[in-house]
Amino acid sequence: MTALEHDHDAAASLATEAGELLMQVRTRHFADADARKDAGDRESHRFLTEQLARLRPDDAVLSEEGADDPIRLVSDRVWIIDPLDGTREFSEHGRADWAVHVALWERGALVAGAVALPAEGTTLSTAESLAVPPRADGAIRLAVSRSRPPALVVDLAEQVGAELLPMGSAGAKAMAVVRGTADAYVHGGGQYEWDSAAPVAVARSAGLHTSRLDGSPLRYNRPDPWLPDLLVCRPELADQLLRSLT
Repeated sequence: MTALEHDHDAAASLATEAGELLMQVRTRHFADADARKDAGDRESHRFLTEQLARLRPDDAVLSEEGADDPIRLVSDRVWIIDPLDGTREFSEHGRADWAVHVALWERGALVAGAVALPAEGTTLSTAESLAVPPRADGAIRLAVSRSRPPALVVDLAEQVGAELLPMGSAGAKAMAVVRGTADAYVHGGGQYEWDSAAPVAVARSAGLHTSRLDGSPLRYNRPDPWLPDLLVCRPELADQLLRSLT
């Protein structure tokens, strides 16, 4: 097994195990939803960073829940993680649309990634061969935020006659495209690198189109981790959606 194959497996294992930890956290009694969110963020972050320090001690880490260490900007390998994507959904019993993101950036490119959907007992990763199912007949299905769909997505849906599918975390939305239950995930309301790195790595491995909304490449491990917009879609829809967005 090559080093890269080890990295694919590491990403999948870490995301899965962090998800199992979060499922345990979710069963505890908390005073309120905010306390449950905080515990999930904190414990998953601690688990992932401790495991990466043990397994990949020479690699840097960029995490939503950790201080940004500038060493990552001169590192060849950086793990970009979101220990709990979709904290609101995590705090609501019965919801499954939250995720754990683990991605590896190496010398300018995403090379491995995994998105765990713990409440479904599922992890999608670059460690496996993924194939997107054929598109269903009917309107284009756009995965959008359940609480604040950007106006540009509503406008896009009107232009292309699309159906909106509200759901929680960015990882859940992108994986809906990978699994064929949505045709595109369009986001323009602002994100950070950890929101999309792992979902993009997995989507690319499945043959999906990924880009900024203007069609330009997504770039990671930048000095400013803000990455405000994103398109993940079936490749046959990319030109149509990009024309409508620009």
